Amino acid sequence: QARLVESGGGLVQAGDSLTLSCTISGRTFTAYAMAWFRQAPGKEREFVSALYWTSTGTYYSDSVKGRFTISRDNAKNTLYLQMNSLKPEDTAVYYCAAKSGWYSRSPHQYDYWGQGTQVTVSS
Repeated sequence: QARLVESGGGLVQAGDSLTLSCTISGRTFTAYAMAWFRQAPGKEREFVSALYWTSTGTYYSDSVKGRFTISRDNAKNTLYLQMNSLKPEDTAVYYCAAKSGWYSRSPHQYDYWGQGTQVTVSS
């Protein structure tokens, strides 16, 4: 049974940095796309960033490009999201997710999800 567990969220001020982690257990995700999504209160879950577990290439939404960096540590089976220059509009619950094959910006395409970690950015 695959399990994705996010950590690293918290309350920060605008301009601060935060790194989220997603630890994966129960299976390997070779040939899978891994992604970060976020969901603010009253809004739909939106794509943040993605990469492939066993190849290069990273993908970002326009709203975070240049501020956020997605990465992975294959040995630790962990996905990361480095978030710099945080803004109040980045406030949301952040989720990691996995799907087989090509990455997608639609949350409906993902098969595995973590429980989420709250990120709150004060102005």
